[in-house]
Amino acid sequence: MRVLLHACCGPCLLEPFDALVAEHDVTVLYANPNIHPAEEYRRRRDTLLEYAAGHGIQVIEEPYDPAAWMQAIAGRERTPDRRCAACFKLRLSVAARVASELGMDAIATTLTVSPYQDQVAVAEAGEKAASEAGIVYLDADFRDRYPEATRRSRELGMYRQNYCGCMLSDLEAQNAREARRDERRARRQESTES
Repeated sequence: MRVLLHACCGPCLLEPFDALVAEHDVTVLYANPNIHPAEEYRRRRDTLLEYAAGHGIQVIEEPYDPAAWMQAIAGRERTPDRRCAACFKLRLSVAARVASELGMDAIATTLTVSPYQDQVAVAEAGEKAASEAGIVYLDADFRDRYPEATRRSRELGMYRQNYCGCMLSDLEAQNAREARRDERRARRQESTES
């Protein structure tokens, strides 16, 4: 089966690609208009492309269009679950369109390796996009491979980001990190006062 694998970044590509290429003819698609800022987009893309070039992996890049992402999530900015579902739909619809145009049989996504993504929302978006394009969505849950992907990407010296990709997830991640720092400070303060 000819599969177009949507990839969000280099580290997340490692394990899903290896699992799928064992059974299918896989081409990778980098289509991530959600990533902000443009410098971050390029850094993630370049990390993926460098790995792919060193391993003979074919990659297609869709044009970077952050305005398409803003339009897709409009009205959902304050509700992360709805915002992410719209983002998954946008990216997997692009993947399904490209796969269909290239005469491929199916799409899959590296988003399913992350324990931080809503697997049900990813699957729903993938199924709908593939169905509308007349192809198959390979609903493969790679979360059990996440620790190995993390280990390998660190060993390879790959750039590893600390937020999903969009400006809102960056802000949310920063706020969560600050809250954890504040908690640690408060615990240290309590332990020194005891």
